[in-house]
This record gives sequence, structure tokens and C-alpha cells, in this order.
Amino acid sequence: MKPLQNVRILDLTNVLAGPFCCHQLAHMGADVIKVEVPGSGDLARQLGADPELNKKLMGVSFLAQNTGKRSITINMKSDKGKAVFKRLVRSSDVVVENFRPGVMDRLGVGYETLKTEKPGLIYCAISGFGQDGPLRDLPAYDQIIQGMSGVMSITGDEGTAPLRVGYPIADTIGGMTAAFAISSALANRNEGKGCFIDVAMLEAVMATMGWVVSNYLIASKTPAPMGNNNFTASPSGTFNTGDGPINIAANKQEQFEAVCRVVGRPELIDDARFAERQSRLDNRDALTDILEAAMQSKSASQWRQELNDAGVPAGEVFTVPDALAHPQVADRGMIGTFDNVPGVDRDIQIARPGIKLDGSAVKTDLAPPILGEHTSELLGELGFSAEEIAALREEKAV
Repeated sequence: MKPLQNVRILDLTNVLAGPFCCHQLAHMGADVIKVEVPGSGDLARQLGADPELNKKLMGVSFLAQNTGKRSITINMKSDKGKAVFKRLVRSSDVVVENFRPGVMDRLGVGYETLKTEKPGLIYCAISGFGQDGPLRDLPAYDQIIQGMSGVMSITGDEGTAPLRVGYPIADTIGGMTAAFAISSALANRNEGKGCFIDVAMLEAVMATMGWVVSNYLIASKTPAPMGNNNFTASPSGTFNTGDGPINIAANKQEQFEAVCRVVGRPELIDDARFAERQSRLDNRDALTDILEAAMQSKSASQWRQELNDAGVPAGEVFTVPDALAHPQVADRGMIGTFDNVPGVDRDIQIARPGIKLDGSAVKTDLAPPILGEHTSELLGELGFSAEEIAALREEKAV
């Protein structure tokens, strides 16, 4: 039993924020139907590091976020296509889209129209800036949101900021926020209530910056880029060892003292420059220099073990391949494998959401779909005859 196994979700989204949202819901058991444009589909089908897969409309970027979904192609500019879509809505619980505000209304399939087809419909619109406000009509991609949210202004250090976070964090946070909102709305569906969910990626990202934002709102401290240093404590950040960097988070007094003992510099505990939390922050650079000099004698992995044994949070700085190969990740079921995927013609591995239910990693059974792979199947489920399906195809409605 998965929490959402009796829920049907129509995924009209493209690229990342919306597909990521619906990917999380598919792993929770929802029947996610990807509604795509005939001929081209989700733009992510053409994106990714493998040019040959992009040509096949099975790009890596698409494969990463679309397992567990079925694909139907519908021409939303066709009257008969809209009629098919409305019929599909009547059998569904949720509609998710990430067009610019107003696009669905102009197509004649906006929330006000669809809720007459399906009372109690949960409709989620994901956009860069939200459904109202002076920026509502502007296009927004991940890097635009990273810049306008303030994230780039505090990423890097004095010499490198503003700096983009190394993966599409704004899209991902926007999708995760939408998945949470949809799940919350579904929890209330026993009362037959639907709703319109407006997720703005800009606000979703800023909501995750709580400490940084609150330091400004409450303490009037303007956030600044601090590189790999933690602004709340020292020694807390990235330190050089004999063979590479290590992250240490000594946020408590007893952890600081443990660090001093582990690296063989116990006298630092009573040094006036470092004895208290604020004095350590005021003298961060000096403390870092002393600790790094002492840590040249051993490797990052050796220091990590000794610090962990002393109760200090610490960890090596891994590459992505290193992280994926580590048994903490590799042995918990986070990576799923699909054999001989149609349209790809080889096995693929996909990152799952990182959630276990009753001891088992959540997973999807369906490989990422070929464009329109399930069109006839889904139309048949809706009650269309073979002749009607053929006619819809002839008229390019689907």
C-alpha cells in the first residue's frame, strides 16, 4: 500500500520543476499521466548529456524525472483534443501545470473551466513568480530565480560571488514545494474539497533561506557570501587536510574542544581568541590556519574517523561519482535500475526520492515513457472505441 495509490494526477509540465513534483508523487503510488504535445512532448526529452538520446526524444534530463508515468499526446489547440482532455480530467484528482500564468485560460482549460468538469479538482500551477504581482508574466528559468531570490549573492566567497549553485536548485525546490502542497490538499479530499494551488519558485526558494532571511529581517544583518564557512559557528566549514578537503561542523562548545584535542592542539581551548563562540567567529581565519596546519599530517578520511569517534560531525568532500558509489547511498536502494528501456535500448539507472516506507525504498515500476506511448491505452480506459481513437488520430486531436 502506497499513500497515493488511488490518486490520478495529470502532469502537463515541462523540463524540471513540474516533472520533479510529479515524479515524487509517482513514487508515492500516484497514477501520473503525462499529457504532452504531439510530435515534440516535454522539452526535457531533447536535453541531457547524450546527444543521441536527445534526438530520440529520450534525453537524460527527461529520463531522470519521469519514471512511473504514462504518456498521452493531446493537441490542446484542437476542440476535440480539449474534449479528450476534459474527459481525462473527469477521471482524475489533480492537474499540475507550469505554463506562464494565463496560458491554460487562453486554451480554454483553466481552473475555472476544469473544476466544472471535476468538482473537487486540485489544480496546481507552478510558475517563476506566481499568478499575480508585477513579474507574473515574465519567463523564468532556474538561474533567473537563483539570481532574483538572493541565492547567488550569498553563494561563493568575496572573490567569486555571485555564484550559481551547481544544480537547478530553484526548479527542484519549486517542485518539492508543489508536491508537498498537493499532498496536503489530497489529505483533505474526503470532504470533497478542491483548490487552486499557486506555487511561485521565487518564494519557494526564499522560504528555504529562513535563517539568512531572518538574520536580515530580525537582526538587520545583510547576508554576505562566506564561501565554505558556516556563518553560525567556527570551526564549522571546509578545511584542508593532508590529501584534500574535509567538512567539519563543530557547532557546540564541547565539539570545538574535541576538535582541539583530536588535532593535538588542546591549548586552543583556553586561548582567549577561541575560548567562546563569538570570539571564535571574530578570529575565524586565525583558527582555521592553526587547524589546517595541524591537519596536514593525515588524510581527510583519517581525520573524519577520528573526529566522528570524538563526537564531532565531519565528512569528506566527495565527487558525485564517489557519493553514488558509497555504500551509504548504494546499499539503501536510492538508485533504481530499468532494463532495456524502450526508446533508449539499454539499461538506465535513476535516482529515487530518498524515502523509505516501512523499511523499503520507494520505487516506480514503469520506465520513462516514449512520447505518446500510452495514448491508445488511456483513451481506451476512458471509453473511446478503436474507431473513435483512429478518428482522433486522423484529425490530429491526439
